Amino acid sequence: MKVLLPLGVVGALLFAASLLVGPAGLGLSESLKALLTGQGGAVVLVMQEIRLPRALLGLMTGAALGLSGAAMQGYLRNPLAEPGLIGVSATAALGAVLSLQTGLAGLFALALPLSALAGATVAVLLILVLAGPRGGALSLILAGVALSALAAALTSLVLNLSPNPFAAMEIVYWMMGSLADRSMTHVWLAAPFMAVGLVMLLSLGRSLDALTLGEDAAASMGVNLTRLRLAVIFGTALVVGASVSVAGSIGFVGLVVPHVLRPFVGARPSRLLPAAGLGGAAVVLAADIAVRLIAPDQDLKLGVLTALIGAPFFLHLIWRLRGEHA
Repeated sequence: MKVLLPLGVVGALLFAASLLVGPAGLGLSESLKALLTGQGGAVVLVMQEIRLPRALLGLMTGAALGLSGAAMQGYLRNPLAEPGLIGVSATAALGAVLSLQTGLAGLFALALPLSALAGATVAVLLILVLAGPRGGALSLILAGVALSALAAALTSLVLNLSPNPFAAMEIVYWMMGSLADRSMTHVWLAAPFMAVGLVMLLSLGRSLDALTLGEDAAASMGVNLTRLRLAVIFGTALVVGASVSVAGSIGFVGLVVPHVLRPFVGARPSRLLPAAGLGGAAVVLAADIAVRLIAPDQDLKLGVLTALIGAPFFLHLIWRLRGEHA
């Protein structure tokens, strides 16, 4: 497909740029030498323990959000759907917030991401209970909205009742989303969940293509709607839960990227899925590079920048839809 090659090239260039951009001001030759050979003293630490994990997580998180957004829009046949619609993002964030508030995150390094993954797991179980094993798209949306609202309310309650202002500040900063100060440990923790989820979602292309004709037509073509629904839920939960666990809340990527790329793939979900994965990776890598260049001393959060870019696009989309139906 013609669009995949340019997206892959752009993603590779942005990945390389992410490795080379930073406050340390390292030269190209010494950076590459330290990264590839492990020689160079302190430069090795910067490249292999700081920049490489950050670039890898940007690549993984962006691909996860873009692909899951395309899968949710394809399954629900709704261009306004996004990965957080089923409540996984909010419950994963709640799990992380609880680990910060209780001090568990301070006891060992992986407490926060593991708590976020536990929150995502709870979300999947509650979605299956609330929407039912054979519920349709409407029941899934309603269950997800209710779960997101409840998780958001509980998160606000934790912040409201927090006796420690420093813990509350840490919670707020974490919820803004960031790839800073991550290590290879976070990469190895998130990678298995993302890999399984990405494979699950990428395998749904033909079924989602059939679903564009309607549920009855898809069923007559041999698509198992129950299995498709479970695959979308579990695949999205795996990739989004893992993303939130290591990067916090990064919004609008799963909504915006599929919209931008849909005209280039003929609006077919099977073609949009890989394109959205590559596009999401490119967007998050570009945004993470931008936060380092725009305000290197202010620690501008990645989720703040994606929201500043994504929200106007969302408003433009609503305005355009309003014009079409006027």
